[in-house]
Amino acid sequence: MADELTPETPEEEQPKKTHKQRKNGLYPGVSDELAENMRTGWADTELHGLEPIAQATHTLARRDALSRRFPGERLVIPAGRLKTRSNDTEYPFRASTEYAYLTGDQTENGVLVLEPTGPNGHTATIYLLPRSDRENGEFWLSGQGELWVGRRHSLAEAEQLLGIPAKDVRELAEALTEAEGPVRVVRGHDAVIESALTDKVTKERDEELRVYLSEARAVKDSFEIGELQKAVDSTVRGFEDVVKVLDKAEATSERYIEGTFFLRARVEGNDIGYGSICAAGPHACTLHWVRNDGDVRSGDLLLLDAGVETHSLYTADVTRTLPINGTYSDIQRKIYDAVYESQEAGIAAVKPGAKFRDFHDASQHVLAEKLVEWGLLEGPVERVLELGLQRRWTLHGTGHMLGMDVHDCAAARREAYVDGTLEPGMCLTVEPGLYFQADDLTVPEEYRGIGVRIEDDILVTEDGNRNLSAGLPRTSGDVEAWMAALKG
Repeated sequence: MADELTPETPEEEQPKKTHKQRKNGLYPGVSDELAENMRTGWADTELHGLEPIAQATHTLARRDALSRRFPGERLVIPAGRLKTRSNDTEYPFRASTEYAYLTGDQTENGVLVLEPTGPNGHTATIYLLPRSDRENGEFWLSGQGELWVGRRHSLAEAEQLLGIPAKDVRELAEALTEAEGPVRVVRGHDAVIESALTDKVTKERDEELRVYLSEARAVKDSFEIGELQKAVDSTVRGFEDVVKVLDKAEATSERYIEGTFFLRARVEGNDIGYGSICAAGPHACTLHWVRNDGDVRSGDLLLLDAGVETHSLYTADVTRTLPINGTYSDIQRKIYDAVYESQEAGIAAVKPGAKFRDFHDASQHVLAEKLVEWGLLEGPVERVLELGLQRRWTLHGTGHMLGMDVHDCAAARREAYVDGTLEPGMCLTVEPGLYFQADDLTVPEEYRGIGVRIEDDILVTEDGNRNLSAGLPRTSGDVEAWMAALKG
């Protein structure tokens, strides 16, 4: 990759230097003639008449709700900054969920500030990096100048897109040090902003803000539901892509599966919503197998747990356990069908007014029954469930909230989440599983090394639920027919 010249502008006016600015530790000079030449001769590319982003009315409503919850207080929500991957290269940027939820913006260094207008109400301002400065050479000399990483929107353009007054973020930290009155900040994303507020905030008050924003995302609005469906639809196509190349994966490794799904995620969305689990054979018994470097063998199962993240950062989370050769063996089918029956019971329990735990309890009851029926546990089933004995092979909870984070609403209070009640607009996963480790001597040898999970994304509706991922087959027979059709 190319190196760039180093500007003579003050350090605070330029982003962190990257590998492009370094070559054997030397910083080449810039002649006056070249600097002057680079300042001039550029067309005006300012964009006018931009339409607001699709979620602008929804982000406004979310900010209004936040304002009502914390009247009279200054609220600071940062997007975050670039993070170093290695030496002078950075990870791709992903804005903090709280910031993106409230603004729709996804640019690094951004900060949303809600300034109180009195005992009630706030004025929202979004602080952003303006376009690269052509007078001081930042646009071509800085590692984050637009000739190196691409054009960013001007402040005026951002205002049109987001519907929020925009200012230069480089002026914000100093302004915050002089701010008076109660302040709250979402922590963990921007050390510079947090440092400016050190003597003005407390962990307890800031945590209340984080918890509120987590719980606010539990019930999805119409835009969010549409984005989740879009994420799921792309994910379905990604699963189809994988089935079509299983022969190539057999010739290489699980990495071929990972790369195949990733291509779909990047073509149709922003990224994958989490590290894809492409677990073949006994790797399926490792819940978060993301190394994806194992063999793919005919006769084994493939547990594929993956989700596309949309450009607006909503993610799907779907799992299917597929026979690599297209046909389940008798023991694989037996275990798969048990998990399917468990999932059916769990999905049926998802409805408005039900407790969040109900679908987990329903699924676990079926799995406990199967384990007793197979002679792996001594009944009665109620005793097994009371002691949690089934957990040796079921291992995990049966689902979680889904949204902008794959494990959405994670900071919510227990009484508002796991001990709470389902409402229309909530979206969650139902994902029971059975996992018989390869070294588990308590089960018959034919069970060992088999792991099965089936996961779907379920929207709570006014009269029950809707399976957003119903486009993927779930019964063992339907999976086999689907795979046969895709393989032609």
